[in-house]
Amino acid sequence: MAKQLTVFVENRAGRLKSITDSLRKSNIDIRAFTIQDRGDYGLLKLIVDRPNDAYLALADLGYACALRDILAISVPDQPGNFHRLTSALADHAVNVIDAYGFVLQPHKTGVCCMEIDQPQLMKARDIVAQAGFTVLEDDELYNL
Repeated sequence: MAKQLTVFVENRAGRLKSITDSLRKSNIDIRAFTIQDRGDYGLLKLIVDRPNDAYLALADLGYACALRDILAISVPDQPGNFHRLTSALADHAVNVIDAYGFVLQPHKTGVCCMEIDQPQLMKARDIVAQAGFTVLEDDELYNL
């Protein structure tokens, strides 16, 4: 199962540099990220090529971080496909806690990373596959 690293970051200048410097020194490749403002702190969500090593590198520096299982779903970049995906999940009462996506060029393949309520994660994986989408294994996601 693919993993997302979530880091709680103090909202001040230089904190992101400290995190990225630690990952660089550990030769960890950041594949995707998103930042959410939460006032004095923010949430940095990362997809990296070696999530366990990244977690250890940042935890050793005192960062509060967590590894979470996510579904990384390959979604062809065509109008309506995200709707098809979210409809399949909603029709089976699967709650999406958080999601973000990106498109790989030149293949025009979208990747949607979704955090699902833990008890529903495996059910969601099956629903996504039945809807005709491909769930990326961890190595597939980390090596895009």
